[in-house]
Amino acid sequence: MQMCRRIFASALVVMLCAPTGAWAQQSHVIKQSALDQAVQQRVSQDQADREALRTFLQNPTVKSVAAKAGLSVEQADAALSTLQGDQLRQAASQARAVNQDLAGGATVVITTTTIIIILLVVILIIVAVN
Repeated sequence: MQMCRRIFASALVVMLCAPTGAWAQQSHVIKQSALDQAVQQRVSQDQADREALRTFLQNPTVKSVAAKAGLSVEQADAALSTLQGDQLRQAASQARAVNQDLAGGATVVITTTTIIIILLVVILIIVAVN
């Protein structure tokens, strides 16, 4: 019995004193380059979404509608850096749709105006909550 204890104690000491790197050399499921690429792609998409929102906010029609509604385009522009994740993607998607409508002549002004006001209010609410 004492012999078993000594062998067990010796094995335990060796395992505890062994370098941890020897035990941790397992292959990873995802390579570092793939992770770097995914992060870079996400950053690029976020930048493109913010640029779409800035383009939307700089449109003269949007500025005019915002001024009539008493909303600050400058405050909404400053709030763009606080948008993240799904909020950023949804706002950018709506902004791109409005930008396309405005660039194409926007035959339905009421709908575009409504979308502009709703989008500005959403951005301002998000900023107020954060």
